[in-house]
Amino acid sequence: MSLSYPRLAGLRRSILACALVCAIACPAISVAQNAPPPVAPASTASETPAPAASDMKSDTALSLQRDLTPWGMFMAADIVVKAVMIGLAFASVVTWTIWFAKVYELYYARLRLIAAVETLTQARSLQEASTKLKGNDDGAIKLVRAAETELRLSADTLEPDGVKERIASRLERLESEAGRNMNRGTGLLATIGATAPFVGLFGTVWGIMNSFIGISRLHTTNLAVVAPGIAEALLATALGLVAAIPAVVLYNMFARWIASYRALYADASAEVMRTVGRDFDRGAYTQRSARRAAAE
Repeated sequence: MSLSYPRLAGLRRSILACALVCAIACPAISVAQNAPPPVAPASTASETPAPAASDMKSDTALSLQRDLTPWGMFMAADIVVKAVMIGLAFASVVTWTIWFAKVYELYYARLRLIAAVETLTQARSLQEASTKLKGNDDGAIKLVRAAETELRLSADTLEPDGVKERIASRLERLESEAGRNMNRGTGLLATIGATAPFVGLFGTVWGIMNSFIGISRLHTTNLAVVAPGIAEALLATALGLVAAIPAVVLYNMFARWIASYRALYADASAEVMRTVGRDFDRGAYTQRSARRAAAE
């Protein structure tokens, strides 16, 4: 089969055109294949996770406790920490109740005892002291009645030294009783002052433990997650100190006041002994015993 010349010329031109196109296109394709993958701009990479981080912060903020006032922390605290706080608050109320009651009791007891000591100092005899103190409801009248009781029981054996010794023994017991009565309630202050810091420390440990539990649950070490539990722990510690410090201070104050009261009571006892000694020196009890024996 023979081809005409014009057809051969057209075919030649078509082949040359295809070869030219291939020579131009092949390098471009190879460059495109060897080119690195496109890299996103820095601004796009930084802007893409920003909404996710902000959403996470807002969700965390919504899930955390916002009210960090003492009442808000108490209401959001664990039941154990709440029990510790309530116990410490009750101990603080008990402390101030004892303070009010003991201040009133000691103040007026000291005033009455001071007046009774002055009366005993001015009395010339035990009978006169009993007459002047009649109707008084204080410790001094108990001392006078104890001396009169011993004198009545020893009427048949009025040996001065023996009677004075027995009277002194009775008065010493009354002094001890008065000291014990005044010490009522102060032992509770000592207990509160010694144990309240440790109870508050227990609440602190429990609150910190809850903070670590919160860290493990949320899988984050963000301070905002730990802060509420730590705040509750510190509040429990603060309440422990609020209960303990006044209790210790008031206990020491009452110890000094009670020692002063017992010193006044000892002065009243000494005045009673001096009055009994003067009566013995005058022979009052000896003459009374003689008259009783004569009457019999």
